[in-house]
Order: sequence, then structure tokens, then C-alpha cells
Amino acid sequence: MKYHVKKKCARKINTFYRNVAKKYKHTYSEQLMHQNIDEALDSICQIERSLLRRKPTLDRWKGYYMANTDKWYFAYIFDGETVTVVDVCHAQNMHNRK
Repeated sequence: MKYHVKKKCARKINTFYRNVAKKYKHTYSEQLMHQNIDEALDSICQIERSLLRRKPTLDRWKGYYMANTDKWYFAYIFDGETVTVVDVCHAQNMHNRK
């Protein structure tokens, strides 16, 4: 199976953990930041394998499939053998914008 991740998705994951590192600079190491980024990106490869396909809970994700780990939610398109991740959202930010 092939996986494509939009650049904005990888950027959102990086930005989230860089902001955590800035906020908790005395307790959150750079090594842990990179480990968390790698884990989030690696979990994308579990979509349509061990991460179950779900109906989207965000209005802006209508028309896509959704999958989640304990920390990240992914909106994606599944076309035969290709998964294209079009958006990501950390669990603590999962809400519809008004």
C-alpha cells in the first residue's frame, strides 16, 4: 500500500510539537519532540491496516475518511492501494470551528 502525506499535514505535526517544546522548554526535551514527531508520522502508515476507518466528526472533513490513534486524527482519501492524508488534527484540538 502507498501512502502520500500532504506537506501541510507534516507541517501541522511539526508545528504542534515545536510549540509544545517552546511552552515546556524545561521539561520537554528536543529528543522527545523528535520522537513524538516520528511516532505521529509512523502512525500514518497504520491507516487502513490497524487504524480503523471512521466517519468524520469534523464538518470540514466531510467527504473524507477518518482514522485516529490516541493522539492524532487523520482525514484521508483511500483509492485502491493508495492512502492520501489530506489533514491531521491533534486530539486536544478536535472540535468544529465556529
